[in-house]
Amino acid sequence: MRSFTLLKTSALGALLLSTWLWSVPGLADSEAEAAENAALAAQKSAAELLPLEDLQTFTKVFGQIRAKYVDEIDDQTLLRNAIKGMLEGLDPHSSYLDRDSFAELQEHTSGEFGGLGMEVGMENGFVKVIAPIDDTPAQKGGVLAGDLIIKLDSHAVKGMSLQEAVNIMRGEPGSDITLTIAREGGPPFELTLTRAIIEVKSVRARMLEPGYGYLRISQFQANTGAGTLKTINELREDNPELRGLVLDLRNNPGGVLQAAVEVSDIFISEGSIVSIRGRDESKEKVFVASTDDQTNGLPVVVLVNGGSASASEIVAGALQDHRRAVVIGTQTFGKGSVQSVLPLSEKHGMKLTTALYFTPDGRSIQAQGISPDIEVKPATITPIEHNVLSIREADLNHRLDNANGEPEDQQEDETSSDDDQPATVENLVSRDNQLYEALNMLKSISLSQPDRKPAINTKAVKENMAGNGGS
Repeated sequence: MRSFTLLKTSALGALLLSTWLWSVPGLADSEAEAAENAALAAQKSAAELLPLEDLQTFTKVFGQIRAKYVDEIDDQTLLRNAIKGMLEGLDPHSSYLDRDSFAELQEHTSGEFGGLGMEVGMENGFVKVIAPIDDTPAQKGGVLAGDLIIKLDSHAVKGMSLQEAVNIMRGEPGSDITLTIAREGGPPFELTLTRAIIEVKSVRARMLEPGYGYLRISQFQANTGAGTLKTINELREDNPELRGLVLDLRNNPGGVLQAAVEVSDIFISEGSIVSIRGRDESKEKVFVASTDDQTNGLPVVVLVNGGSASASEIVAGALQDHRRAVVIGTQTFGKGSVQSVLPLSEKHGMKLTTALYFTPDGRSIQAQGISPDIEVKPATITPIEHNVLSIREADLNHRLDNANGEPEDQQEDETSSDDDQPATVENLVSRDNQLYEALNMLKSISLSQPDRKPAINTKAVKENMAGNGGS
């Protein structure tokens, strides 16, 4: 408590100095008054530097805990807990980082870590799922964005810090953990998940049907920008007649800011992508497009939902403000704050919210999110089966054959929609109505530009890929 003692002494010392000045023989009244004013100003400055009364309360609490708490606790633990509480009381994203937290932060951005595979935060004392990560125990087990985790095995989450909860969820790969989940619209239920090494492949692509591609970004990692460009180039090279692309950012919890800027830059030729403003507005930082549109204006539809957060909201907001894409889905999460990692020592640091994100049009993402251009809520849709009693021209006796000589039966498109399932309209409607609507929107945009040539330049694509070293 040495710093408190010195501070208090300096404030009291200024007051004593002002009293002493009046008693100095021969000191002129004006000089004495000036000196007194200076001393009082020093006293006020010292008092405003830190609230002395609150610091006194802190030392009293500290002393009472040391003397009377049921278990003896060392001073270092008490002070560290005070630091944690000070940061966690600011907002859900500021936190104290010990040695293990530093390591986890590095794992998180590198794309490989152990656990269940979901981005989480705190809400009303419970762990809230921001988004499960693709192909992880959490996503495969049925965890959804917005779920509240109220128990971890037999441990109640209420009263835990976020870091304590995360430490429990992480563990030996192959071991089980039971989550008690509260989900809107129903009673709490249990899910037993098996921990695994989480290897996040942040970028994946496939063709939905001839001419229309699908690009999924599950998380923004350090190499996501280069990976996205490489994947788009490969998709275009394999499909020279590519006429549009669905960019799926649903349940993407965010990640590295620079990766979001790089992905946006692929589609935008000029202007702002995102700006960062903190307490000092003179230090506003603006990220701008640095290259021409590397897809040559390829029509894009962006899919978002309540699990789209942070970096994914930056991309959706940038493409929306530049009128470069149509955004479809539901309102995004609204995580529009910037966290800076500040070192406190070689072994410890803190993650502190220092600024807010703003879209190119100056919209703040924080606690509001990105509103889709077209709202499409998840729904279970069952296509109406063909009526066997209905009759068409081709069913009539003595009907004329088609002059083009084409077969009567149309073959189903066998392009893969998932790793094992064909992308027929029927299963796309029933399995993912939002993606189905995005595909329809993409077709309408493409059909409104009938004279537009496919966005492909094989030579440029190959040179671009070579320039990126195939990474």
